[in-house]
Amino acid sequence: MKSQERIDRMNELAKRSRTIGLTSREIEEQQSLRVEYFDNLRNTFRNQLQSVTLVNEDGQDVTPEEVDCISPKRSY
Repeated sequence: MKSQERIDRMNELAKRSRTIGLTSREIEEQQSLRVEYFDNLRNTFRNQLQSVTLVNEDGQDVTPEEVDCISPKRSY
């Protein structure tokens, strides 16, 4: 299932749960889709953070050690 299809299905299940309710199988599907969605969201966010470099006014890299340790080494 593609990302947008997953989101559409999550929205469909959420709307249905508010109106007529979900079967036990649909509840399991909803939970599975949520876990998958949030795992993907976390990984995307982590990758974005790893590519961030903080630079001061003088153009020097001032990326904190905590971020620099998890980031792939950059060569500029």
